[in-house]
Amino acid sequence: MAFTTLFFDLDDTLYPKTSGLWDAIRKRLDTYMIEQMHFPADEIAALREYLFTTYGTTLRGLQTLYQVDTQDYLAYVHDVPLRNFIQPDPRVRDALLALPQRKLIFTNADSNHARRVLDVLELSDCFDQIVDINAINPFCKPMKEAFQIALQYAAEQDASAGVVIDDLPRNLETARQLGFYTVRFGSLEPSESYHTGIMHLSELGHIINR
Repeated sequence: MAFTTLFFDLDDTLYPKTSGLWDAIRKRLDTYMIEQMHFPADEIAALREYLFTTYGTTLRGLQTLYQVDTQDYLAYVHDVPLRNFIQPDPRVRDALLALPQRKLIFTNADSNHARRVLDVLELSDCFDQIVDINAINPFCKPMKEAFQIALQYAAEQDASAGVVIDDLPRNLETARQLGFYTVRFGSLEPSESYHTGIMHLSELGHIINR
């Protein structure tokens, strides 16, 4: 079956992990948990790891266990100066525009953050739709239900018509199990969790055409 829809993760996938942006967001997350939710600072790292591992994202864990104000949390943790960390890459833009498939952002962040990132990267017109954390509520990647909702947004009946590009093996593992073709961004390390890897999005066309 020919691929007709490409599902791109956002953070650490549309730009390199080395940018430092996700580290800045993580610091905002820690600050929110300390200042707004009053967790002891020395417990944050372990709690965040537990929530991420158990519930898929820190946010889903905080929603489940502590009834966090979702929109307040999202606005706070993503309030970082994006241009200090990420810049446009013409090779990425050219590569995306050359791909004829429908292209969606599929992210555990919210659409406001996604739009800001796309604007800074000058990629807003490269994508047809954003499937964000609110759209897949109460699920999130790597839950299979999140991928099934993303398929519905893309009006795809069959996962084998889709490609998932993500930097996290656990997200790709679920996608592969559901029938997607899976591409890990930022690593060429072989794994049973995904089909292949790329180091730059300009390589994606070769993978898909192959």
